[in-house]
Amino acid sequence: MRLDIFRRPVHPDARQPDCALGLFDQAMTGAECWMRTADGARHRLPTRRWLGRPNTADRRADAAVTHCCDGPTLDLGCGPGRLVAALLRRGVLALGVDISPMAVAVTRFRGAPALRRDLFEHLPGTGRWSYAILADGNIGIGGDPRRLLARSAELLSGGGVAIVEFDPPRTGVDLRPVRLETRTRVGAWMPWARVGIDHAHELSATAGFQVITTATVSGRHFAWLRRLSEAG
Repeated sequence: MRLDIFRRPVHPDARQPDCALGLFDQAMTGAECWMRTADGARHRLPTRRWLGRPNTADRRADAAVTHCCDGPTLDLGCGPGRLVAALLRRGVLALGVDISPMAVAVTRFRGAPALRRDLFEHLPGTGRWSYAILADGNIGIGGDPRRLLARSAELLSGGGVAIVEFDPPRTGVDLRPVRLETRTRVGAWMPWARVGIDHAHELSATAGFQVITTATVSGRHFAWLRRLSEAG
């Protein structure tokens, strides 16, 4: 892994890059959007799934994420709020957090509560949440998965559970810049991370968690991490 890639231009583009947040807002409306990595690879983002129009396989994965949540739940990087809305329909207290104003607006339109806030800023109920969700690739937020999990531990009560979606086995721990792209716009480069599910135990131990179990549901990989009482 080359850390100096964060300090120099990567893949110059003739177009002036847009703010990444603006493109993410566009994705929240269901527009086609891709994530390009620093090596030039481009991956389509599942914007329809984020909006809550999943196929049967994605519904099974969403159910796996939410079915065990029986107490106050924080969805970190909630996007357009499909998981928050699903929890509320079951009578579970839930709150979404996202930096995207469009994501927060769509979540609230569903009738679900959401805050527009950086998840590293002050959040209500810190240290008292029973569950925290990091789904849909959100383990990559900020390009520092250890810091992100440690922050999740701060938000949870002792014994609270983080439900985290990881990447496939043998992905490794891949830290590199990415940018968002639509058919007409290109975003600025930003730090991101991918973490294979086979690194869940090692990473969790450094952030105050113990892995309870892992599961593969419809080709997606999840881990349930219990916050150790001495964490934070």
